[in-house]
Amino acid sequence: MTAATASGPLAGLTVVEMAGIGPVPLAALMLAEYGARVVRVKRLKAGAGFLPLAPDVDLSLHGRSTLKVDLKRPEGVELMLRLVEKADILVEGFRPGVMERLGLGPEPCLARNPRLVYGRMTGFGQDGPLADRAGHDLTYLALTGALHAIGPKDGRPAIPLNLVADYGGGTMFLVAGVLAALVSRATTGCGQVVDAAMVDGASMLLAPTFSYVASGFWKDRRGVNLLDGGAPFYDVYEAADGRHVAVACLEPQFFAEFVRLLPLDPAFVARQYDPRAWPELRAAIEVRMRERPRDAWADLFAPSDACVAPVLSMAEAAEHPHNRARNVHARVGRMTRPRPAPRFSATPASLAGPDAAPADIAALLSGFGIAGDDAETLVSEAVVGA
Repeated sequence: MTAATASGPLAGLTVVEMAGIGPVPLAALMLAEYGARVVRVKRLKAGAGFLPLAPDVDLSLHGRSTLKVDLKRPEGVELMLRLVEKADILVEGFRPGVMERLGLGPEPCLARNPRLVYGRMTGFGQDGPLADRAGHDLTYLALTGALHAIGPKDGRPAIPLNLVADYGGGTMFLVAGVLAALVSRATTGCGQVVDAAMVDGASMLLAPTFSYVASGFWKDRRGVNLLDGGAPFYDVYEAADGRHVAVACLEPQFFAEFVRLLPLDPAFVARQYDPRAWPELRAAIEVRMRERPRDAWADLFAPSDACVAPVLSMAEAAEHPHNRARNVHARVGRMTRPRPAPRFSATPASLAGPDAAPADIAALLSGFGIAGDDAETLVSEAVVGA
C-alpha cells in the first residue's frame, strides 16, 4: 500500500509519527492500514534501535515513509512545525517533557494547527510521581493489579508477553483516543491532546474484574477464580503428546456437552459451580486429557459447543482452517503476519508493506507544500535526510 493507493476509513488524513518503539509504531501501522498517510520522523543521527530488524519484516516501518530530521537545529524544528501545519494527527511516545524540550510540545504545534490531534503515549502518563520513570509492559502490569491476577495459585505471576500493557493498554487506547478526538474535531473544529498511558489503559482493561471484586464474586488472589484457572472448566490441560488443550466451557449447557464428549461422570454437571467439587473434577479432566494427543481432542470437540480448542503455536495458528477461511494472516515475502483488523464493509483497510526504495525526500516534502528551492536547501544543508 502507498499513499496514492490507500483505501480505508482514514484515507485522506495525514499522520506524523515520531519514531520510537513499543505501542506507537503499532498504532501508526494500524492508522496506515486504515488508509492514513503516515510519515515517520526519525532523528537524523539516531542509532539502529532496540531491535534492529530487516526492513522487509519490520512492521514498525511498513505502510509509511521515513524522514530523518535534525531536531537539534532550529531549521529542523521549524520544518517539523510546517509538517504539523498540514497533518491531522501527531503521535509520539517519548517521556514527558521531551517534545517540549525539542520545541514541539502541544502548545506550539496546536498554535500552528488548531485542528491537530496530538496523541501522546507513555507508560505512566504526563504527570504523577512516576511520570519521569522508565518502565516496560511488565512494570506497568505490576502496578495495575493485572500481573498479580495472572498465573497459577501456587506459583509466581505469569508474563502475558507484552500484549496487555504495551499493546492492549497502550496501542489500542492511543488509537481509540485519537479516533475519538477526530470525531470531536468534526463537530467542534478543534484538535486536542490525547494523553494515553499504559497504566491507565491496562487498568481500564480490568474494569469488569473490579466489578467482580466489588460484588464479592472475585477474590483478589491468583488462580482461585472463575476466569484465572481456578475453575477446572476454564483452564489448560496437557494431552498425551505433551501439547495442550484449552477448556473454556463456562456456561452449563457447554459444560454438559464437554462432560458428555470427554466423557466424565454425568454427576459433575449438577456440581459445576460447587468449588468443593473442583479438585475432583480437575483430577478427572487431567486423567482423561492424557489419554489422547492434542489434535485428537481437537477433532473430537471441533463440531461441538464445548468451547475446547487446541493450544496452537503462531505458525500453527496461521494454518488453522478457520483462520485460513477468514484470511486472518497474509504471507508478505518471507514473513507471515496478521491482516488488518477490524474489517470495514464500505472502506476496507489495506495491507501495508515496506517501502520498495528509500524515501524520495523531495516528493515527501512536496506532500506538505514544501518544494523547489525551499526543499533543496533543507536537503543541501543536511536538515533532512532519507
